[in-house]
Amino acid sequence: METRKKNSTNNINLTYLNNYCGISYTLAMIGGRWKINILAYLLKDKKLRFGELKNKLEGISERMLIKNLKELENNELINKIIYQQYPRKVEYELTELGQSLNEIIKCMDKWGESRYDKT
Repeated sequence: METRKKNSTNNINLTYLNNYCGISYTLAMIGGRWKINILAYLLKDKKLRFGELKNKLEGISERMLIKNLKELENNELINKIIYQQYPRKVEYELTELGQSLNEIIKCMDKWGESRYDKT
């Protein structure tokens, strides 16, 4: 994982934007190729297992899915539920904070659907 120098202009600008710009902060939390899709599937299906998410996210590697799930969990947008059974069962669900993104995700979906050619 790449780390930036604390004194670099890039890091100073990023820190400033994330602290003082709501849009930048939101994009830092949900941005990237996969996070928004993971959140959208969890909004729709409520709880999903790792394999179910992997099947829905065509083209994602296991490593990338794990990374994104950990980031979403660290940002307190999803919960990881581990059931004490054999074989181990793990499910993911949105936290209350994650559910608060419902309207944003719906608006993004509606905007995107209206822009691309469906032919």
